[in-house]
Amino acid sequence: MIDDEDISGKTLYITGAGVSADSGIPTFRGEDGYWTIGSANYTPQEMATRRMYTGNPGQFLLWYYRRFASYRKVPPNEVHRWLAAECNSGRANLITQNIDGLDGRAGNRDYVCIHGRLDMMTAYDDQDALHEATTGVPNIFASDVLEPAPWDDVPAALRETGAGLDRPGADDPATADNAALEAALLHLCRIRPGEGPRRGVSLKPYVLLFDEYYTDLYRMGTAERWMAEAARMVFIGTSFSVNITAIALRTALTRGIPVEIVDPKPVDLGIPGGMADITYHAMTAKEWVYKN
Repeated sequence: MIDDEDISGKTLYITGAGVSADSGIPTFRGEDGYWTIGSANYTPQEMATRRMYTGNPGQFLLWYYRRFASYRKVPPNEVHRWLAAECNSGRANLITQNIDGLDGRAGNRDYVCIHGRLDMMTAYDDQDALHEATTGVPNIFASDVLEPAPWDDVPAALRETGAGLDRPGADDPATADNAALEAALLHLCRIRPGEGPRRGVSLKPYVLLFDEYYTDLYRMGTAERWMAEAARMVFIGTSFSVNITAIALRTALTRGIPVEIVDPKPVDLGIPGGMADITYHAMTAKEWVYKN
């Protein structure tokens, strides 16, 4: 991305889990969603925190690994590809809340994954240090801050750690027990058994946690600039339950630009008619794309 890029007149798309639903990934707050199903002992809001990562890194990594394993072979759908074409043509920008990486796999060359991507990792450090290291970096994925997540190396790590290898299929992540998987994941993420993560050494999934804040590690500066200069905003498949949608909506209303909300059951923002230019589309992301 070029810093002096002319983005005036562009549409800014802000997408949530509803966009990836057609790929077979559960929406976060549905009955089988990731924020509905936690672990045996913790709620999702407890799992997705730095506190859990530092205090119980094995269970934290296992939870995220199972999420990744559930959709690792899921392909992008028509909506991802349509959004990629819009962005690559220069007509639009995209901020996605999704961490599945499907927009990138659909060919989108420059988008903001404001909550990160589960197929990438960063060295564990404090947020201020990571923010400083990434401020002004035009393409976070071309930097030395991120590296591919080692999820595909789990079978080899199961064999290397030797956990539970006295039974058939123990090196298969689909059948390995939780203790063996946790040992393998700790090994891959450079965390010693019985210890917490080490700053600058251990790996942490590149995902924004509940007790973290938006920084340039997640390209917040770029997201804010796109909001400030967009000609209109279109929210697709989001429940408006996270901070980035509140920030974007507030920016749009302050600037007086058109807002469109696309969802089978769009959230009623409670803004009286005539006070804002808001259009609701009660349809799926795919249905809306077909209309456009």
